[in-house]
Amino acid sequence: MTITRRALLGAVAVSVSPFSLRAEDVWPSRMVRLISPYGPGGSNDISLRLLAEEFGRSLRQQFIVENKPGAGTRIANDMVAHAPGDGYTVLYVAAPYATAEALFGQLTYERKDLQPVAMAVIAPLFLIISADAPFKTLLALIAYGKSKPDGLTFASPGAGSQPHLAGELLFRDAGVKGLNIPFRGDAASYTELLAGRVDATLTALPTALPYIQSGKFTVLGVASAERSALYPQAPTLREQGFPNVAAAGWYGFMVPSTTPRAVVDKFQAEVLRALAEPAIKDKLTAQGLEVRAGTAAEFGQFIDAETQKWTKLIRDAGLKGE
Repeated sequence: MTITRRALLGAVAVSVSPFSLRAEDVWPSRMVRLISPYGPGGSNDISLRLLAEEFGRSLRQQFIVENKPGAGTRIANDMVAHAPGDGYTVLYVAAPYATAEALFGQLTYERKDLQPVAMAVIAPLFLIISADAPFKTLLALIAYGKSKPDGLTFASPGAGSQPHLAGELLFRDAGVKGLNIPFRGDAASYTELLAGRVDATLTALPTALPYIQSGKFTVLGVASAERSALYPQAPTLREQGFPNVAAAGWYGFMVPSTTPRAVVDKFQAEVLRALAEPAIKDKLTAQGLEVRAGTAAEFGQFIDAETQKWTKLIRDAGLKGE
C-alpha cells in the first residue's frame, strides 16, 4: 500500500500544527501587553519599560507597556484579572494590591482571578524631614510629636499608600498621635515639608536626593528590614527601637489565574534571568529600586504575608480608602 501525496502532506501539517506544540514552545508568538497600574514617568512605569525592552530582546517578540492608572491600582488589577488567560496580558502589580480589599471592601475582581509569576523589585521608603526642623533625630521627632496636642503631621501620596501605612505603623509603635496629610505627588509634599507645614514624610530616594544633597532635607532612617544599599548611611527604623516598622513599595508580575502553568514557568524564568543581569540591576538602582527577584511561589507567599500584615493595621486603625 502506498501513501498518497495528499495524505502525506496532511500528516506533516498535523505534526506542526500549533495545537500539537507545548504552550511554553509557542509563547510568546505575538505581542505581549504589560499593564502598569500607574501613569507614565514613575518608578513603576520606568522599571517596567526597562524590563519590557529586555524581554523583547531576549524572547524576540514585542513587549509593550500600557498605563492604566487610577483607583489605587484597582483599574489595572481588574483589567488583567478579567483578561484571557493566554499570557499576552500581564500585570506589573504594585503594593496597593495587598491592601485594596481591606481599604475599599468588595472589589470588582477577586484574588483568585490572578496568579503570581515573579517578584521583581522593592522601593525602600526613607523618613525625611526638613533640615530646618527643630528635631534632628527620630527619637527627637517622636518627642516633639508627644509634646504637641495633635501629634505629628506626615505627608503621603494618599490614604492607604505604603508611605501612609508605614507612617501609621510608626505612630502606633511610638505611641504618638499622627495625622496623615495626602498630596498629589512628591513635589507637593516636599513644598509643604520645606515650608514647615508638615513634620515629615516617607518617600522613595531618587526624587528626594537632590534636596538631601543640597542640604534642604535630612534623612532620619529607612523603613526597611535592613539598611538600603541605595543610601547605606541611613539607619533602619528597626535599629532605632521600632522593630515592627518595616515597609516598602514593591512590584512584580501577575497573570490571569487561567494562564497555563507552562507559560507562567517560562515567563518566570525570563523575569529572573533579566533581573540577574548586572546592567539591568544598575539601571534599576538608578531609579531608586532594589532587585528582589522571587519565584511565583515566593511571590505568592510574600503577597499573602503583606495582605495579613496591612489588613490588621488598617482595621485596627480604622482606615478607609479614598
